[in-house]
Amino acid sequence: MKKKLTWLLLLSSIIIIADQLTKIYVYTHFQLGESLTVIENLFNITYVRNFGAAFGFLAQSNPAFREVFFLLMPPVALITILFILKGVDPRDNPQILALSSIFGGAIGNYIDRLRFGFVIDFLDFHYKNRYNYPAFNIADSAIVLGVTVLFILMYFEERQKKLKKTAITE
Repeated sequence: MKKKLTWLLLLSSIIIIADQLTKIYVYTHFQLGESLTVIENLFNITYVRNFGAAFGFLAQSNPAFREVFFLLMPPVALITILFILKGVDPRDNPQILALSSIFGGAIGNYIDRLRFGFVIDFLDFHYKNRYNYPAFNIADSAIVLGVTVLFILMYFEERQKKLKKTAITE
């Protein structure tokens, strides 16, 4: 468990620090809604406040429900990740790193919720202002990357099981 906790603390700390430093910069150097073009017709830094979850999910829900929900769910998710991590084989580095990435991202966004009551988003991808992807942040990126890796691992694990089952029946 020591190796898993070391990776969890190391990777999640890097994610939290990078996430919070970038958010502090945006919060202190940009006005709400202010945008800086980085790559014309593709990428801006835009200060957005997200009162919901990923992509603004639940942002329009009742504020009393939303505030309680977003204050209770992250600790539940963090405890769940620790519980799952405990059962992971110490040699399963991809799964350990994926869970650590999700853990760090969840803490990064939770810090915002505790400090401000919303999450600071600023990574704004779009295509010639015709298609706008919802703004996000480093914590969101870490969570999405971690979940994607877990889905890929599950897919290949399931595929491996089917191949073994097919080999046994032949």
